[in-house]
Amino acid sequence: MFDVGLGEMLVLVVLALVIFGDRLPKAASQAGRALRQLREMANTAQRDLKEGLGPEFADFDVTDLHPRNFVRKHLFDDLDDDFKADDFKSDLDAVPTASALDYGDRPPFDSEAT
Repeated sequence: MFDVGLGEMLVLVVLALVIFGDRLPKAASQAGRALRQLREMANTAQRDLKEGLGPEFADFDVTDLHPRNFVRKHLFDDLDDDFKADDFKSDLDAVPTASALDYGDRPPFDSEAT
């Protein structure tokens, strides 16, 4: 996430000591409290969103809304789960089959269809 080496980390610590001085423990506790509150707000918003969507979206995950996850889920996941030929066999059996016409026979014509 952050590409901070040992030298940069040492400079940040020295700057924090210079800027905050003896108030550093208080500032660190306030930063920790702010992070906890932010995390709780995010969890509450996620819980409210799931409750508002209802039981139809029980398996809804907020991380699926991230564009990278959305593309991966809908384009690169296993597509065989979505399409099964057995599901459509009964539909194909219901379609009437046309009989072959002999040479010279005219196909049926429906004047109301045109």
